[in-house]
Amino acid sequence: MWREDIDGHWQQEVAVVLTGIKEWRLQHPRASLQEIEAALDERWATARARLLQDLALVSAAAKVDDGAVGERPSCPACGRSMEARGDEVRTLTTTYNQPITLTRSYAHCPACGAGLFPPR
Repeated sequence: MWREDIDGHWQQEVAVVLTGIKEWRLQHPRASLQEIEAALDERWATARARLLQDLALVSAAAKVDDGAVGERPSCPACGRSMEARGDEVRTLTTTYNQPITLTRSYAHCPACGAGLFPPR
């Protein structure tokens, strides 16, 4: 399910990067190419993490569907259909060392007791 506010949020993230790098460049007119690249990468890494978080949160894999059995993830241990056992919050670190926080369903296998987070 796509959230309607996500496009505007992404536009704001990009605007923050562009404004931030412009201000940085004005303050560092003699910066080397490597310094410019590092400053730009730092700003994009933050925006990238926010976009990644948004994409993960709107993913169908974020919720274990307790409806149709065929749509639920399979247990990696025994292959049976898993069930939702509430939401869990997890903070992960991206490739560029940025934290993202995800709220996802915790999947539980009623047959063997295995757990899976995040599902799929």
